[in-house]
Amino acid sequence: MPLTSVADRLRESMWRSANDKRLKRLQRVVDAMPENPPEAPTSFDATSDAELAGFLAVAGEVAGREVGLDPFPNQYLAAAALLRGFSIELATGEGKTLVGAMAAAGWALEGRHVHVLTANDYLAARDADWMGPLYRGLGLTCAAVQADQDLTARQTAYAADITYSSVAEAGFDLLRDRLAARPGDRTGARREVVLVDEADAVLLDEARVPLVLAADAEPHRDEHALGLAAYVRGLEAGRDYVVAPDRRTVHLTDDGLRRVEDDHPDRDLFGTDSEFLVSLNLALHAHAALERDVDYLVADDRVWLVSGSRGRVDRLQRWPDGLQLAVEAKEALETAPGLQVLDQLVIAELVGGYDKLVGMSATMRSAEEELESLYGLQVAVIPSHLPCRRNDHPTRLHATSGHRDAALADLVRESGERGRPVLVATQSVRESERIADLLRGLGVECVLLNARNATEEAAIISRAGEAGRVTVSTQMAGRGTDVVPSPEAVDAGGLLVVGVGRFPSARLDDQLRGRAGRQGDPGESVFLASLADRLVTDNDPDHPEPAVVDGGGEVEQCRANRRVLGVVDHAQRVSDGDQRNLRWLSWRYGELLRRQRTHLVEVRETCLEGPEALDRLAEHAPEEVAELDERVGEDELEEGARLALVAAIDAAWSAHLGHAAELREGIHLRVLAREDPLTEFEKEMGAAYQGLSGRILDDAVAALLEAPVVDGRLDLESLGSRIPSATWAYTVTDNELGDDFTRMGRALRRRLTGRG
Repeated sequence: MPLTSVADRLRESMWRSANDKRLKRLQRVVDAMPENPPEAPTSFDATSDAELAGFLAVAGEVAGREVGLDPFPNQYLAAAALLRGFSIELATGEGKTLVGAMAAAGWALEGRHVHVLTANDYLAARDADWMGPLYRGLGLTCAAVQADQDLTARQTAYAADITYSSVAEAGFDLLRDRLAARPGDRTGARREVVLVDEADAVLLDEARVPLVLAADAEPHRDEHALGLAAYVRGLEAGRDYVVAPDRRTVHLTDDGLRRVEDDHPDRDLFGTDSEFLVSLNLALHAHAALERDVDYLVADDRVWLVSGSRGRVDRLQRWPDGLQLAVEAKEALETAPGLQVLDQLVIAELVGGYDKLVGMSATMRSAEEELESLYGLQVAVIPSHLPCRRNDHPTRLHATSGHRDAALADLVRESGERGRPVLVATQSVRESERIADLLRGLGVECVLLNARNATEEAAIISRAGEAGRVTVSTQMAGRGTDVVPSPEAVDAGGLLVVGVGRFPSARLDDQLRGRAGRQGDPGESVFLASLADRLVTDNDPDHPEPAVVDGGGEVEQCRANRRVLGVVDHAQRVSDGDQRNLRWLSWRYGELLRRQRTHLVEVRETCLEGPEALDRLAEHAPEEVAELDERVGEDELEEGARLALVAAIDAAWSAHLGHAAELREGIHLRVLAREDPLTEFEKEMGAAYQGLSGRILDDAVAALLEAPVVDGRLDLESLGSRIPSATWAYTVTDNELGDDFTRMGRALRRRLTGRG
């Protein structure tokens, strides 16, 4: 046996042993549950085995009576694990909604406010409504936050004992609270305990997507965008530029650089016209690395991004301004409205602000090491209520995508004829539509689910388990909604899940497999891959060719093919590693800004009430403030100082973020001077922050002095109008320019060095 296999088995054994000990301690609590539940507690201590056992008994009784759900033993075990601080892995269909509600009720009875964060508004509203009777039966209140609620409704929702919200809305509310002009303008959210559903997807896959609040501004303009969009279409891939294997960056070759220089002889590309080079860089990235109907859709004369982790159109998502404009120019669309970023945060900042963080998902175990290092989470794997009867087949590898598609069609047709429901999972809108057309062309009726018709998801998934039904989908299928096979479908073998190619992460593969075999149902899963799949071409392009293939083009399981049979696994490990590195790098680029923002928020908070703002301005400009003090009342002066200073802080931070965004777009070029982009970014942003305090005080004093004084009264309305209100809430796809284009910068440096 290879040494790596021995090591893997030892680690697996050690992990299981450690986890079993956790579960055995929790199982003792479940075993101690009384047969006749005591009265509903008004409070309890989860650290006490006896009190925890008593609470679980009561919660289970109330769940059965009020919601019609009698918890299974493994659900009691899962709730106990959450209440003891463990995050849990619980298989799809095992009832995480009820488990989360029991745990949330327990924390609330301990006297702590609880936020349950879900993937979207629909799930937040559904779960709050569904579990409401359980909470009310225990004397607790619950509510849901929705995107269309005003401040009063949000304040009411956050005043409940348990508040359900999408991750995005919870983040936007934190941002709004940080920008509130008065204490009464805040949501009142008490960030004490947070339970994150689909935790690995939220905390890892979406960790690099900042949440942004912005105000209307002039459209982002780049005089080069349209011209460069046309110019890069004339460049030749492979000769003038090279797309990196991971497709996250494109860089000019030496020939490409010479061509750009020859075509633009009036440009000093590496000096005064470096901004032109950045624009060219962005245009080339939009042209060669971002694919229509894969990374984004075009509809209603707009660019709509497709979430890479969820497969849905995210109507609140966009790229940084420079790249957004480059894609709009590529598609010959009008420029989207300009936005002035007021504040932003990433998911880690949001969940890091709670006293306690736990999560639940069907696929947390494989990410436990990263989740523990980033968030301090420990994962307990909860066994299924019934043994899993799903048969997960080894990946079937084909020499070409044509052979893979032919095998897919045969498998789907055969399964459908036997009355089995089939879920075909693809990795992009384009691929899902191509596969659906292929099947229909062969006479196989199928239903298509992707980002174009996401509003129909619940209806489509509710019928995906019917006998003989074929559903073709992106990875969005069934997230938050189970595929339930009909009795006829169960008799035919249950749901068959077929993956068209392996996904970039093993966790995504596992999430897909989990669509089948819920709660002891039969089911099967298989991935049909090819050596031409993007996962392979991006992450292992120099793989060996198969020595033996069968008549259908499938790579045979034999010694001669030993190396090629491991290509897909290797490519997926490389992809997983790249994603981990990108999350780490994204964290590093944002770390300094987070520290700076924390400091500025603390200053801002002290200025919202009392004389602190006036004291700061009086210390900075004593004569000017003293003169104004003689003309207006003290209360008005205090209020005016508060408004002026808060407005100055917000404007300065917005400008600081704008500077950071512009710096990120071109920081990769620092490698030309043999400098590390990340180090230079931190150095420049650190220097920019050094002078921020003085400028804020100067601007606040100037605003206070400019405010009209009429009949001895300070015009507070004019000062209040300086505080911008957020008109846009959206997420921004972090393009990681500081890393993605480092290789391009190195190529530029080689080019310059070659010229002597």
